[in-house]
Amino acid sequence: MLLFLTSSSRTSRSGTHSLWVNKALSNLFVILTIAVSTMSGYANAVDQELKQALANAVADADSFGDEFDAQVWLVDMSARLKRYVQKPEERLELLRMVHQEATRAQLSPELVISVIHVESAFNPYAVSYVGAQGLMQVMPFWKKELGRKGDNLINASTNLRYGCTILKHYLDREKGDWIRALARYNGSLGRTKYPEKVMNFWQKYWFVDHQ
Repeated sequence: MLLFLTSSSRTSRSGTHSLWVNKALSNLFVILTIAVSTMSGYANAVDQELKQALANAVADADSFGDEFDAQVWLVDMSARLKRYVQKPEERLELLRMVHQEATRAQLSPELVISVIHVESAFNPYAVSYVGAQGLMQVMPFWKKELGRKGDNLINASTNLRYGCTILKHYLDREKGDWIRALARYNGSLGRTKYPEKVMNFWQKYWFVDHQ
């Protein structure tokens, strides 16, 4: 039974979410000015666009529009995720955060899960040989660029916020072309190995027919 999705527990969570929202509002500098150093003449537009996106992001604490839909999705995804995250409460909390951050960024939660699957195999402590960190393997140089050296990219919530914002930016830049957006995210634009792997994982493990 998904106790944290009941109406009573929603009430108990409201205070926690309010604190989170207030904290997020005070941290608007976390906006990712993706690739501004290489995009002459576009930097200011990107910066302002992403700042507005983050301002909108913190307005709502709950990404699920309906409690029943939330339970159905979480039960389904939890069963699929069990082989990678054994503890039920950890699976549900991770899935809730993924859904929230993906929805905030207007991304498919299932596709974000596929990116995490490929990037870190759901290990929040993963660090690549080039230094990328956490679930979505975010490069730590972004913290310096944003003047936020104290951010912890091993923290799942922080990592997902960075990763989803980066991915959404690249998807918009590529006008909805997932292959090119995923290649940019991976730093392999011009090659299709990484995007194809993510899409294959999505179709094999995480696809949901929402119709």
